[in-house]
Amino acid sequence: MRNRSLPGKCPVCGETMEVTRLHCPSCDSRLEGRFEMCRFCALAPEQKAFIEVFIRCRGNIKEVERELGISYPTVRGRLDAVIAALGYRVEDSPDESIGRRRREILASVQRGDISAEEAAKLLRKL
Repeated sequence: MRNRSLPGKCPVCGETMEVTRLHCPSCDSRLEGRFEMCRFCALAPEQKAFIEVFIRCRGNIKEVERELGISYPTVRGRLDAVIAALGYRVEDSPDESIGRRRREILASVQRGDISAEEAAKLLRKL
């Protein structure tokens, strides 16, 4: 018998599937009940494949970029999507937070909310 992958999401409604029966092929024992699936089981197949590459590359994003032929922002985006799918909050890195704050300051200058001098002071503080 060929092993098949357990679907994490219902193909009809998209909700998380529930395991209700386990079977031991060695002794033919069966166990019925309501069993919680691991968080990784609910990931989409492409997310599981990404995580496998990420782990094989020991979390080295440059290696993941090279192996998958994708850019750094794409690797980060896929990693953030997996983190969110596992139920964790995705936070900006300090660099992303600073970059966002810089863009906000420059937008304030463009709108005329603050002067260029005020913007320069704020940017120096970052």
